[in-house]
Amino acid sequence: MTKKIVLPPQEGTPAVNEGIKKESNYLRGTLKESMKDPLTGSIGAADQNLIKFHGSYMQDNRDERDERQRKKLEPSYQFMIRVRTPGGAATSEQWLMMDEMARTYGNGTLKITTRQAFQLHGILKWNVKAYMQEMNRVLLDSLAACGDVNRNVMCNVIPTTSKIHEEVYQWSVKVSEHLLPKTQAYHEIWLDGEKVHDTPQVEEVEPIYGELYLPRKFKIGIAIPPSNDTDVYSQDIGIIAIVEDNELKGFNITVGGGMGMTHGDDETYPQLGHLIGFVTPEQLLVTTEKIVTIQRDFGNRIERKNARFKYTIDRYGIEWFKEELHKRLGFELEEARQFHFERTGDEYGWVKGENGNWHFTLFVQGGRVKDFEDYPLMTGLREIAKVHEGRFFMTPNQNLVISDITPTKKRKIQSLITKYKLTDGKHYSALRRNSIACVSLPTCGLAMAEAERYLPSLITKIEEILDESGLHEQEINIRMSGCPNGCSRAAIGEIGFIGKGPGKYNMYLGAAFNGSRLNKIYKENVDEATILQELRTIIPHYAKERLEGEHFGDFVIRANYVEATTDGTNFHTKSSVLR
Repeated sequence: MTKKIVLPPQEGTPAVNEGIKKESNYLRGTLKESMKDPLTGSIGAADQNLIKFHGSYMQDNRDERDERQRKKLEPSYQFMIRVRTPGGAATSEQWLMMDEMARTYGNGTLKITTRQAFQLHGILKWNVKAYMQEMNRVLLDSLAACGDVNRNVMCNVIPTTSKIHEEVYQWSVKVSEHLLPKTQAYHEIWLDGEKVHDTPQVEEVEPIYGELYLPRKFKIGIAIPPSNDTDVYSQDIGIIAIVEDNELKGFNITVGGGMGMTHGDDETYPQLGHLIGFVTPEQLLVTTEKIVTIQRDFGNRIERKNARFKYTIDRYGIEWFKEELHKRLGFELEEARQFHFERTGDEYGWVKGENGNWHFTLFVQGGRVKDFEDYPLMTGLREIAKVHEGRFFMTPNQNLVISDITPTKKRKIQSLITKYKLTDGKHYSALRRNSIACVSLPTCGLAMAEAERYLPSLITKIEEILDESGLHEQEINIRMSGCPNGCSRAAIGEIGFIGKGPGKYNMYLGAAFNGSRLNKIYKENVDEATILQELRTIIPHYAKERLEGEHFGDFVIRANYVEATTDGTNFHTKSSVLR
């Protein structure tokens, strides 16, 4: 019998979400009944909270709100479903199923998220269960893709370019599976009791999470230096693969990263992970588990705005955390090994792996897969999936790798790439190739400003300044979030925009190109005209006075546009050089 987890008491009244979880009977609540209610396209508030643990958010189309209100209709309720795909991997069969479900039940598009997962929008309540069952048929699920649990585990892209990449990718799968909730609620509600995978049924106890699960969401990412495409410092647990003599020796561990904050609340802030030591591969699963249990036991369950793991560590201190971790592990982490990161972006086009197979990285602007005018992206990928015998990998930068292409299939895949005008993006500016935007409007209920629908047009105008300055091919990463929750990791963009209201953004500068430094606020509550006005000064200045090899984020600090943000606790501190 697994011992029931009893959490230490905390002073104050627990957040509403804590009561919902406690009364949910391990995430069941009244979801089964709510989803069958024919009188409304929505579900109750408590079930809206619980369905997140099952990988879904209830949303509505905000573009239609006013019109439906005038007609005295309820909002256009719909469900977003996020699929759990550790390391961003999907087979061709799974890709085809997701494509079909997007056109059958969704809004006809697929979204590649910044956590390397599929996301479908526009699913009506009556179709959610059918979608879940079709997904299960190809061995996909959405369990723990959202909610107060560990979410999709990220990993470097193109894991099969080498034996090491494949080995590390497999660890991302193992970590994801190890930290899954053990409740059978998902299987009962959506799959009529069927199992998602060929794993045995377990006792109805959560041995890692307990009945209250975590205080807030939890994120893990794995990076293989010199690539930091997973933005490992932004993760609650960052796992850095240490490779010596072409052998995986183990992993450095960082803890306490996170991007979300709240406008106007200086007690919330983005933070970078702290490097705490090294573990062998055999120690990885137990180490991640014990770290999660520390957040379970000490995370803030009173105030959700301060409930992320980063605040737990900043409140108690990193030395306290390491002592607590070593006590729970029964051994101490070794001293961190040497490593270095060079970049966070993707490298596009064809690359040949060690085993002779090929991989093609495709540029997908904003991660939105659909058929555009004169650019049949979704159709092209569908036709490729019909003949492709390898895997697809969604990247942390919202792009797509067609992976494991055998030499005999390469010509066929290339012919389809050409036929459907699919692109590696190399004709775009380096700025556009290094851009990330969250979904934002019209579906995200938290969005304050546009992101995915607006960033491409803003980049077009910034490109004019870059071209005039001779910087068309200069890599600068730019990120935009419609709100301060940070899904696009805008706080570690060399140029970052975080929505404040319709057409207004806070503008941030000065993050490191390799993801090791946060940016700093440069201008508050600015519109497009102000953004372009400022960049018409800064970009030519950078072009004229940059040092050899100097990245944009480093230059704006050296040129005194902003000060370096070395810790999230000084993220909101107004720079003394703020102009």
